[in-house]
Amino acid sequence: MKKNIAIVMGGYSSEVNISIKSGNVVYNHLDTEVFNAFRVLILKDKWVALDANNKEYAIDKNDFSCVIDGTRVTFDCVFNAIHGAPGENGQLLAYFNLLKLKHTSAPFYQMALTFNKRDTLSVVKEYGIKTAISVYLNKGDLVNLDAIIAKVGLPCFVKPNNAGSSYGISKVHTKEAILPALEKAYKEDTEILIESFLEGTEVSVGVINYNGQTKVLPITEIVSENDFFDYEAKYEGKSEEITPARLSAAIEEKVVEVAKRVYHILNMSGFSRSEFILVNGDPHFLEMNTVPGLTEESILPQQAKAAGISLKNLFGNAILTALK
Repeated sequence: MKKNIAIVMGGYSSEVNISIKSGNVVYNHLDTEVFNAFRVLILKDKWVALDANNKEYAIDKNDFSCVIDGTRVTFDCVFNAIHGAPGENGQLLAYFNLLKLKHTSAPFYQMALTFNKRDTLSVVKEYGIKTAISVYLNKGDLVNLDAIIAKVGLPCFVKPNNAGSSYGISKVHTKEAILPALEKAYKEDTEILIESFLEGTEVSVGVINYNGQTKVLPITEIVSENDFFDYEAKYEGKSEEITPARLSAAIEEKVVEVAKRVYHILNMSGFSRSEFILVNGDPHFLEMNTVPGLTEESILPQQAKAAGISLKNLFGNAILTALK
């Protein structure tokens, strides 16, 4: 008997439209001989299932079911395609945990941890993983610009602690630019991370559960036309994404080892895509995305393709892994 799968998309953050694109790609590529796929749009003002004509059916939050054409539909598994809150930060997954409803992401605590850049860095540093030098601020803190510059140097990055898709991030070159960058970041979050600039090659590394094993996908090298890998570079073609990355065998082996180690340190499962800067060939960890973009052009699907994994198999494997 085919399993009913809810593909949740949308969310409460600036990434809502990106999430809807990802969710629709999952919907279009799921094997219909194995799964009954339902798109579920989760927005601040409504939770609704959508039929093929985008007709809406309200979700009953008591048990995450819905009634379609007089029949109550319940779900065997949830495919999480929500970037940002509440899918990537663990909130929705804690709700599913209470309902004993299986899903394709890591447990809610791991999702909450990895969504918080500051806390993620604090954990991996204890295991000797190299990172940028950081300063943390909460909204309302006194800002000592000289002390910040003395610690992280210039240029530096100012970024929201809990946000994705490069929303709110600035690369700052002067002391005078720090305060405007903080204001921009505070529009996305009340916690701020200021990091030293790392000179080197940027790479993105997908690590997933595949056929019961932790698998590191072919590495992607990021070459941005802009000052850094910002929103335009990610989504508007202002970057070159080279998969597999142009790395020596020795450096590639080192990146694979560190990426897999970070995945295990953080007790991850499901999808992940981690960002590193290679400084003189040494991987420095930046952050982990646990609901990466899933459109055909997104980095993780590019990497899966390079590994010989179709989107049908990539998404189907995630569901079958969750069901087990």
